[in-house]
Amino acid sequence: MVNSYAIEHEHIKIHGRTSSERNPLTLFWTGSGIELNATGSELLLEVESDYEQYEQWISIWINGAEVSRLMLEKGRRWITLFRGMNAGKVKHVRVMKEVQAMSGDERSLLQLHALRGDGKLLPVPSKRYRLEFIGDSITSGEGAIGAREEEDWLPMFFSASHNYTKLTADLVDADYRVLSQSGWGVLTSWDNNPNHALPLYYEQVCGLLSGARNEALGANQPNDFASWQPDAVIINLGTNDNSAFYQPPWRDEHTGVQYKQRLLDNSSYHSEDIAAFEAAAVAFLHKLRSCNKHAQLLWAYGMLGIPMLPAIHRAVEVYKAESGDEKVSIFQLPIMTEATVGARSHPGQLAHVKAAEELAGYLATLLLDR
Repeated sequence: MVNSYAIEHEHIKIHGRTSSERNPLTLFWTGSGIELNATGSELLLEVESDYEQYEQWISIWINGAEVSRLMLEKGRRWITLFRGMNAGKVKHVRVMKEVQAMSGDERSLLQLHALRGDGKLLPVPSKRYRLEFIGDSITSGEGAIGAREEEDWLPMFFSASHNYTKLTADLVDADYRVLSQSGWGVLTSWDNNPNHALPLYYEQVCGLLSGARNEALGANQPNDFASWQPDAVIINLGTNDNSAFYQPPWRDEHTGVQYKQRLLDNSSYHSEDIAAFEAAAVAFLHKLRSCNKHAQLLWAYGMLGIPMLPAIHRAVEVYKAESGDEKVSIFQLPIMTEATVGARSHPGQLAHVKAAEELAGYLATLLLDR
């Protein structure tokens, strides 16, 4: 007997920040998806995908092992999650969006409509903790998969499955969410664009996506923070803010105004501009605390070097002095080496494994009393 299940079924766990609409379920962010336990010999998932330039990729996990990773064609169709398995045994299934929210592609879309199979769905046990990760290309898993000589900027070389976010969450037994965008920072993006700063969009479901369809899907809606409160928020930002100091000015085509993080002749940061970064970091910590009342706030940084670490330290100390909040700390992630580099000169899988092991160890001490 074939059974059909809507995605909002009580035994389907939804991962990732999304709107209140569950039929269909829109997956906006990297690492978002569904998790379930099912009996039966076969299970299919109805997916819908669209894009102009950057296609969608997903991974399929059965009993904790990645069994498939595939690019989705445009349109709506059924895909097989598993087939021919022992019908009486319970299979743990997870489907994950592998690529980040593509802010440069208004047509970017990934939706899940329904499940169909010859078994039953069973409850998914709760994890011990909840984690939220905020970051840039590193947190998006750019370069975590693919040969190290690859330099093309393609969805194929992004991986939610093999970056430190999932690995860390697995090690501490946590559900997790990711908000990340390649090239973006705290104050500006790598090329000095002040509109490409994650804090500007943090309070929306996925406000960095544009276009009428994303608007209709709820991307710009206020996020329902009360429905999902993390035990820790991990911020991995600053790498692109540093890059902006070494790039030409960015010019707003509408106003003609140019923006530039400046270096002095001796290659040190201009005091006004590094102060602006620190002020943006302080403001972001205040925003994070207002939205996440009881979470540990952890600034974890350093996989591509630590030039902004002194500024991050100063920002955290200012925030603590202003707020009296002691549940905020800094963790230096292990720096990528020649042996752990991946595609696009980004951290590879070995770098992400190392980062996850060290970060999970530190998180375990922070979360002991929760």
